[in-house]
Amino acid sequence: MAPDWKALLSEELDKPYFEELVRFVKAEYATHRIYPRGSNIFRAFDKCPFDRLKVVIIGQDPYHGPGQANGLCFSVGDGVPFPPSLKNIFQEVHDDTGAPIPASGNLDRWAEQGVLLLNSVLTVREHEAASHAGHGWERFTDAVVKAISEHKQGVVYMLWGSYAQRKGAIADPNNNFILKAVHPSPLSVYRGFFGCHHFTQANAYLQSIGKEPIVW
Repeated sequence: MAPDWKALLSEELDKPYFEELVRFVKAEYATHRIYPRGSNIFRAFDKCPFDRLKVVIIGQDPYHGPGQANGLCFSVGDGVPFPPSLKNIFQEVHDDTGAPIPASGNLDRWAEQGVLLLNSVLTVREHEAASHAGHGWERFTDAVVKAISEHKQGVVYMLWGSYAQRKGAIADPNNNFILKAVHPSPLSVYRGFFGCHHFTQANAYLQSIGKEPIVW
């Protein structure tokens, strides 16, 4: 975890529930196939240090198929086929900004520009969606969102779907830019994700407060 995040979250990392979560996760890695690999659990924080944070995108659970999860929500490694939600995200980026559909679904390039791609739960068993829900990750990532809201203003929150909107509800709309839409999954994408223009809206806001826009 990037040092500035570690300092910001140090009290949370020392709480008993987090120590219990660590024990649970270690036991799971020892006895099951877990994604992402251990070194990538906190990769969203490593790739987007707190001092560079501009945008927060909230996901729910890591991908649970082999070779997919890489520690950033919605992102997959180079050469991995796009999951449906990521395919739809890229389609909206293209329609909204004119940017071409990229060859890779690896969103490191977003994170390195200041986009925190935060899943609510940071680990999962292979082929078992939400298998690590309810063990403490949600409390930890709630604390992350709270810390952002308390220590940084002028942040764009992209909240896609009711789950992300509940988690991001703590963010102050008076000091940040809150964008809401349905989830980009095939089940809901035509009910308001396509055509939401979140990517151009985010950049217009960032430029209006003197920050560099994101190259989506």
